[in-house]
Amino acid sequence: MANNKGGSPGARSPLSLVVAMALCCFFYLLGAWQRSGYGKGDAIAAAINHQAACSDNPSSSSSSTAAGLTFETHHGGASTNASSSSPAPPEIFPACAASLADHTPCHDQDRAMKFPRKNMVYRERHCPTSAAAGDRRLRCLVPAPAGYVTPFPWPKSRDYVPFANAPYKSLTVEKAVQNWVQYEGAVFRFPGGGTQFPKGADEYIDRLATVIPFNSGHVRTVLDTGCGVASLGAYLDSRGVIAMSFAPRDSHEAQVQFALERGVPAFIGVLGSIKLPFPPRSFDMAHCSRCLIPWGANGGMYMMEIDRVLRPGGYWVLSGPPINWKANHKAWERTEADLAAEQQRIEEYAAVLCWEKVTEINEIGIWRKRPEPCPDRPAEARACDEANQDDVWYKNMEACITPLAGAGAGSELQPFPARLTAVPPRIMSGSVPGFTAESYEEENRRWERHVAAYKKVNYKLNTERYRNIMDMNAGVGGFAAAIFSPKAWVMNVVPTAAELSTLGVVYERGLIGMYHDWCEAFSTYPRTYDLIHGNGIFTLYKDRCKMEDILLEMDRILRPEGTVILRDDVEILLKVQRTVQGMRWKTLMANHEDSPHIREKVLYAVKRYWTAAGEDSEEQKNMGSSSEGKGSEE
Repeated sequence: MANNKGGSPGARSPLSLVVAMALCCFFYLLGAWQRSGYGKGDAIAAAINHQAACSDNPSSSSSSTAAGLTFETHHGGASTNASSSSPAPPEIFPACAASLADHTPCHDQDRAMKFPRKNMVYRERHCPTSAAAGDRRLRCLVPAPAGYVTPFPWPKSRDYVPFANAPYKSLTVEKAVQNWVQYEGAVFRFPGGGTQFPKGADEYIDRLATVIPFNSGHVRTVLDTGCGVASLGAYLDSRGVIAMSFAPRDSHEAQVQFALERGVPAFIGVLGSIKLPFPPRSFDMAHCSRCLIPWGANGGMYMMEIDRVLRPGGYWVLSGPPINWKANHKAWERTEADLAAEQQRIEEYAAVLCWEKVTEINEIGIWRKRPEPCPDRPAEARACDEANQDDVWYKNMEACITPLAGAGAGSELQPFPARLTAVPPRIMSGSVPGFTAESYEEENRRWERHVAAYKKVNYKLNTERYRNIMDMNAGVGGFAAAIFSPKAWVMNVVPTAAELSTLGVVYERGLIGMYHDWCEAFSTYPRTYDLIHGNGIFTLYKDRCKMEDILLEMDRILRPEGTVILRDDVEILLKVQRTVQGMRWKTLMANHEDSPHIREKVLYAVKRYWTAAGEDSEEQKNMGSSSEGKGSEE
């Protein structure tokens, strides 16, 4: 072999290679230091963001999965986190007792029995607080039941739910002839039936559609009271209609839990003594299928509450007693006089509300609310106070009529989906301080940029992976509009602590949501959301309640291997990131998509898969004996 003493261009001495590598490292670190304008937190975020953004190609080995997160679904045990560089370990939150797998803090059955039965008060929200003696919040992680699996993707989940996820069979017996649900080994099957539509929800909806224009896009949002397992909402979905369904906790065992497992919007609630958590003029239609609500009682208070949340021109559907009582009083085991008097009261209150009786189809009665203010309402009809009509959280329901007040209150909405992007009447009329048509459109463009950046980190946002989505601080619904897909739905929560009440705008866009105070638990079962998004939620609640309590509630309602996306100030997100290390979450911090110098960052997290079967059973028993609340009993 020839001796290369002349020094060919390809030859390098070991010393020169070491010097070159050292210089590269030095200048890389110098550049990183110069780019990080806000101290240690920002530098950490920039470094992790660099790792996450190495490739936008989901098939690349350097994608977000390589950075420590996976958005795929699995059914194995949890893996271990990389060791933390923090000098002191974060607080480790233990698993709750296995008996608390269905823990719903504000709807606990034992506590409910302590409240009055009148007007269903005992079925309403009654939340534990840290201050009340003998009544404290859990400081543990609610486990998934043994054998829990990822729910089926939509639309298969409409018809099938894994038995292990909600192992309660009582409805398969109690409602067998009405086709609510059937037990078939490893799964429940939902044939789409209901008490008033045993032949199936599709056939029932076809009957309603002879009067109600579902196909035109003018009826988009529906409120289903006393929803059962929410088959009406499940089958309205394919017609471009979204239903907000609710029922009391365990009037029939696990009904709302089944609805959410199926992928149907639902929450635990009741028409009792407190106003529904919605602003006026929210829904295009309200529905009751043998929901057992005494519509003619309390001076028509419940019909007046429906009138409050029903949009002008909207429809009210009452299916079951007392409609067509002459043909059904024997089957309903009630006297003709009783049923006749009940229907008479309903008709009288409908007239006071200026609802037009459209038709009766067998046992279905359909009314329509006038599109314009009522010109000849009886003098004895009391009008509600017009001041701050959106202030409904824990406010008592009243037997009064909510006036059609406010600029644009009776404005015609565009059919859906044009409604999603059109400027809503509340914005056009200036009813939302600080928003103009131009700033509203800019807000939507901003969220389109944010969601586009999310999809670069989590490409599963483009797929059917996430069906049940929650936005904890929805604003005017920009996130939900930007992520909109017929395969998913978003529960747009407007916090009661928010500066602006924007939920009315959300509904005018053809989206759904509700008011909520995040210092309390949400009205839902555990494991009901696939993805939770929060924009500035911890800044909003910084001086109101503990960060740990909000995070524990998020963990309760998030499904195993569900995803969290949080936008907030870097210092707050670093505290969140440290806290959730003790909650079996895997995290990844990313810069704001516009610049690493912006203090707002994005924290991505995935809840690990684990179940009660993998925990220390003796420890669970000890915690269960000292913890408030019980899970649903089988």
